Amino acid sequence: MEEVKIRPICPADNPKIACVIRDVLGALNVPKTGTALADDNLDALYEYYRMPGAAYYVACRGDDLLGGGGIAPLAGGAPGVCELQKMYISETLRGRGIGRQLLQKCLQQAGALGYSTCYLETMPYMKAAQSLYRQTGFDYLESPLGSTGHTSCHIWMSKDLTNSQ
Repeated sequence: MEEVKIRPICPADNPKIACVIRDVLGALNVPKTGTALADDNLDALYEYYRMPGAAYYVACRGDDLLGGGGIAPLAGGAPGVCELQKMYISETLRGRGIGRQLLQKCLQQAGALGYSTCYLETMPYMKAAQSLYRQTGFDYLESPLGSTGHTSCHIWMSKDLTNSQ
């Protein structure tokens, strides 16, 4: 079996990663409003993550794109705060450490870009994702930060990037 590689997103990845995200969220019956499914940039992630302070990575096995995750400045957030965004892994790749590798790549890049805090939002029933985030040093918050527009995401977490990753 071919090795999974994590690399920066390229223009040809746009339709593939959008499909992965829609498939993952569709399988979980995630609401179509107030989540990543409603984001205007979902079909143009390469272009979106070219903004200053942003990066997006994809996990690939050969020509198959199987997941991705990125960071960007937190909309409406304080300076120094980035948001972990659109971190989704195809079901066929889950449980193999790829999500952890993607997350570590995003956190390393966040630190390199000078962020002091990484924030994320997720759904209450995404327990495996929450477990990964907790194992990686994220803590639960009592209320959301910034203005992401993801009103259906009721779990908010953050990680201090100034100590260690």
